[in-house]
Amino acid sequence: MDIQFSDYLNMTEINDAFENAQIDVKKLSQRPDDATMLKLYALYKQASVGDVQGDKPGFFDFVGAAKYEAWEKLQGLGSNEAKQQYVDLVAKLSS
Repeated sequence: MDIQFSDYLNMTEINDAFENAQIDVKKLSQRPDDATMLKLYALYKQASVGDVQGDKPGFFDFVGAAKYEAWEKLQGLGSNEAKQQYVDLVAKLSS
């Protein structure tokens, strides 16, 4: 597969936007609700690690299990698409 210069620019732009969104999310005036926090977590993990890995946390680890399930729902989503969705969500929360 040949990567074109325009593809490289797009990848650089999304990576820069993703890094900036990680900074911006820490500056939100209000903490997002739990469902939105899970979505942010899952998108971040999908973007930076890929498909869910490891065993699902045990029944009594409610937070860990919720995070795992949120990430698992994004299985198959490409890294760049996950980054773009993360950036878009942070932008929406910032407005």
